[in-house]
Amino acid sequence: MSIEPSAGVLEGREHVLPVRVYYEDTDFTGVVYHGNYVRYFERGRSDFLRVAGVRHADLLDRPDPAAFAIVRMEIDFKRVARIDDALAVRTTYDSARGPRLFISQRITRGEELVCQAVVEAACIDLNGRPRKPPPGMLDTLRPLFA
Repeated sequence: MSIEPSAGVLEGREHVLPVRVYYEDTDFTGVVYHGNYVRYFERGRSDFLRVAGVRHADLLDRPDPAAFAIVRMEIDFKRVARIDDALAVRTTYDSARGPRLFISQRITRGEELVCQAVVEAACIDLNGRPRKPPPGMLDTLRPLFA
């Protein structure tokens, strides 16, 4: 029997990924260590693509393999998250220009904003050079752009 972890859901054009804060995510005061928000955001971006039908493994298995690199991330921390909190990582892929994807993300606890990020990712080849995302990928994502 195979159990796949939840990859979240698309609500309109926004992907929502539930995340529980565990002891390992926190510092000695029980507050989420700031670097772990970057991990939560990464999971949100990856699972958005997975739910939308774009799988990282498939991008690597293409005759012209593709991957992503984060080239810019701006994070605003608004509130602390604590051990046992139930959070939601909310991700929207806003647009694409050339090799770049522009992404907005928020982490909420209920209706309360915990932090938000503006992310710029670049599609790259396996040598790390920028390249346009594969056409099929953009066709899949275009209806979800702003």
